[in-house]
Amino acid sequence: MDYRSGGGSGCILKNFNFRLAFAACVRYNHSTKGKGMANFKTKEIDSSGRLVAGTYQADSIEAVRGMVRDKGNSPVKVEEVAEAKSMEIVLFAAKPKPKALAMFCKQMHTMLHAGMPLLTSLDVLGAQVTDKKFASVIKDMSLRVQKGDSLSDAMKAQGSYFPSILVSMVTSGELTGNLDGVMDRMSNHFTKENKINSKVKAASTYPVILGAVALAAVVYLLTNVIPTFVGIFESSGAELPGITKFVINLSSSIAEKWYIYLGVVTAIVVGYKAFVGTKGGRLAVDKLKLSIPAIKGPLTQIITSRFTRTLSTLLSAGIPLLTCIETAGSVSGNKYVQQKLEEVGEDIRKGVQLAPLLGKTEVFPPMMVSMVGIGEESGALEELLEKTADYYDSEVDDAITQLMGVLEPVLILVVGGMVGVIIIAMLLPMMTLINTVQG
Repeated sequence: MDYRSGGGSGCILKNFNFRLAFAACVRYNHSTKGKGMANFKTKEIDSSGRLVAGTYQADSIEAVRGMVRDKGNSPVKVEEVAEAKSMEIVLFAAKPKPKALAMFCKQMHTMLHAGMPLLTSLDVLGAQVTDKKFASVIKDMSLRVQKGDSLSDAMKAQGSYFPSILVSMVTSGELTGNLDGVMDRMSNHFTKENKINSKVKAASTYPVILGAVALAAVVYLLTNVIPTFVGIFESSGAELPGITKFVINLSSSIAEKWYIYLGVVTAIVVGYKAFVGTKGGRLAVDKLKLSIPAIKGPLTQIITSRFTRTLSTLLSAGIPLLTCIETAGSVSGNKYVQQKLEEVGEDIRKGVQLAPLLGKTEVFPPMMVSMVGIGEESGALEELLEKTADYYDSEVDDAITQLMGVLEPVLILVVGGMVGVIIIAMLLPMMTLINTVQG
């Protein structure tokens, strides 16, 4: 099946006006640029039948096609090279979530498997996707495919919008003529990735909510409850315990200089984000995550699941191992692991087997390393990697449950401790006053 083909002239005419309107507002369509000239690059077939490249200046794609024909050549592909590309990257900066990618791949598989042309499939998806940015990306891809681009080239033109694994798999599917099968496999891949992300998000939501509620409760006690006791203590003239003085001073400080506390918290948050935004900062934080006992286990299992599934998916498409390792490292979600896998790639170029190199990283569990070694020896690396990924998917559930079992009592103790300190600080002088009155 030719996945570049459109749906016939009827399909093109049906969507012609819409595409022109979309191109005019997003990609600076040549007819609306005024009288300015734009740069174009072409792929064309010359009189001897060879595929050659060319560059032109013109005010429209049709003008370029005419210039190519005037030379006696046949235009194969014409695309503009101008500032429009930078606008596309800004417009399409937000990346789609795994759930949206899974749906996109599943629908593409269904339509392509049913024999629907690629261009028509893109038009249908672009019209029904609810996310406006994703719909704009799909429609831009449709325009590019209509002009002769492959689907993978149209994806690459969107900058970093699509994950590298999807672009690599689509490229492989186009070369082998199995694009619909690749889309089905990628749908399953992103569905499982979405399940892992959902589990991690659900596990992290509870501590965040509990922490926010605890902080709000403590601030309320310090700013609204404690001041009501201050007058009673002052009128009694009794010597206050040290813990009571500390709480009262803290209450007064927060009430009078709240902006300083707010500024400090804001500075910490902004500083942390700026630090993590640097290459060295992100590397240090990701390495630290793998050294904290409470989260090391679950995080390692999540990384192992992502790595093995991605590697299995890429190898199934016949992509070279070095490319697979590089892509799998980029989707691991951890810069430290990605750096380690880059070192693995360098050693693979020297002819070293994969399993011992993965063991040297000290990141992956011994079981996973053993499975990779067995796969290399038996020639069934792809199948064993997929089974390993399935195993660690199930282990992620248990690991997150265990982590929550540890975090829940710790958070309760911390919250109870903060509230308890405030209550004790108020009760101690009250008990002293009661004893004095009774005496």
